[in-house]
Amino acid sequence: MNNHESIRQSACEANVELPKLGLVLFTFGNVSVADREQKLFAIKPSGVPYDELTPSKMVIVDFDGKVVDGDLRPSSDTLTHAVLYKNWEGINSIVHTHSTYATAWAQSQCDIPIFGTTHADHLTVDIPCAPAMNDEMIKGNYEHETGWQIINCLKERRYSYRDIEMMLVGSHAPFVWGRDWKKAIYNAAVLEEIARMAFLTLQINPDAPTLKDSLIKKHFERKHGPDSYYGQP
Repeated sequence: MNNHESIRQSACEANVELPKLGLVLFTFGNVSVADREQKLFAIKPSGVPYDELTPSKMVIVDFDGKVVDGDLRPSSDTLTHAVLYKNWEGINSIVHTHSTYATAWAQSQCDIPIFGTTHADHLTVDIPCAPAMNDEMIKGNYEHETGWQIINCLKERRYSYRDIEMMLVGSHAPFVWGRDWKKAIYNAAVLEEIARMAFLTLQINPDAPTLKDSLIKKHFERKHGPDSYYGQP
């Protein structure tokens, strides 16, 4: 096994999960998987259909966004992934989709309110939506600036990327991350479901209240707190 085969295999497995979960159409979206020791990541090649992906087609890129190995052009979102890996220790996979409900919220430039316990099982705050990018950033290195758009949104709200593993980029779509590709894919699917539930909640009751603090605390801590009791020991 060469130095890149492991992350190529993982990146391929992760990417083919996206259409299975209904998170992408055609060639929309991408997943990357990092090797922190080598400061490299494997990412989906641009414009290649998911049913044609193989590990050998994954492109190896460094944390500055430079291609290290691969015959194909990497995802057009590669520099966004590179910025996040370079600035955020501890994340080892990033997922970007244009899943329907999460993207609709991003296009609306709205945070997703914490309406229910499904949301509170994963976060204690609204899912943040970064402000739409300004013209200067758009005219510059767009994908690189998207990475900073994500980082700066969390920083301005005083959120940690370790606590908030999913967010929306205003006028664009969702980005999520995790400790490994399985957690990142999980986060992408959960974000889409929370976005769908929030949309339906507002259709049923446009004045629906957000979840009260006691329920947020209870549901989050029973799953993630020091005395958590969800799941098996």
